Amino acid sequence: MGMKQLVFISAGKAFPEGAFAFLRFLRQQESFHVKGLFFSPIDYDGMAAASHLHSSAPYMRTKDKERQTVADHKTLFARRCEEENIHFQLHANDEPWSKELAAKESRFADLVIAGAEVFYAEIDAREPNLFLHEALREAECPIMLLPEDFTAFEQLYFAYDGSRESLHAMKQFGYLFPQYSSLSSEVLYIKDEASANLPDPDLLKEYAGMHYDNIGFSKLHFKAGEFFADWIADKQKVLLISGSFGRSSLSYMAKRSFAEKVIREHKHPIFIAHL
Repeated sequence: MGMKQLVFISAGKAFPEGAFAFLRFLRQQESFHVKGLFFSPIDYDGMAAASHLHSSAPYMRTKDKERQTVADHKTLFARRCEEENIHFQLHANDEPWSKELAAKESRFADLVIAGAEVFYAEIDAREPNLFLHEALREAECPIMLLPEDFTAFEQLYFAYDGSRESLHAMKQFGYLFPQYSSLSSEVLYIKDEASANLPDPDLLKEYAGMHYDNIGFSKLHFKAGEFFADWIADKQKVLLISGSFGRSSLSYMAKRSFAEKVIREHKHPIFIAHL
């Protein structure tokens, strides 16, 4: 029987504890193979200081320190995978961020796993920062972003707007994780209007009902970009499934504030799949 191919991305000084907690959670339900892809920290201050010196030794010491961080993270990852009986391999990379490398590895993976809260947080504490934006935009498979205090989810929220992207995310999640079909689930359509209508309700209910045993359908009457992050922040043990961060510039700009604010709160995991 085949296994899922996952890519675990660690980028920066901090090891993504929440992302590994998700691997541990998933291993309790199924076997899979995970590749650890580690990008070294980027010490701009150290490199800037070294650039003013005639000797290359300070620069090399900075690079050695960055590579040692990667080596330490790889050792920790390997030890924990062995403890949890997780099939794994380590990518040889020990260089700083490369969106091209991340994109290529995702092309041959079923799912990318990353910790949004610590993804190059030492360079840019905004969430999602430039590096995480690139990872989301360039990924060629779905991404699961995890908060550092990840706990097992017991309810699914599907963000729905009637678009191809939102249905694509629902389908991808169902294909990857059929074991969650019995969880309490809710399709959320968010629009600031009085009408209770949803786009294509009959088709939506027919499709979702075939894949999820306990699913409901709700309309939230507010502007998603302004209020959704506050609304979901009060929920406990939930996973959000979203089709945001597509490559289409119009779709991307229209939806990014919706997903960005949920990521920034780093209270809930979010599964993102774009076309």
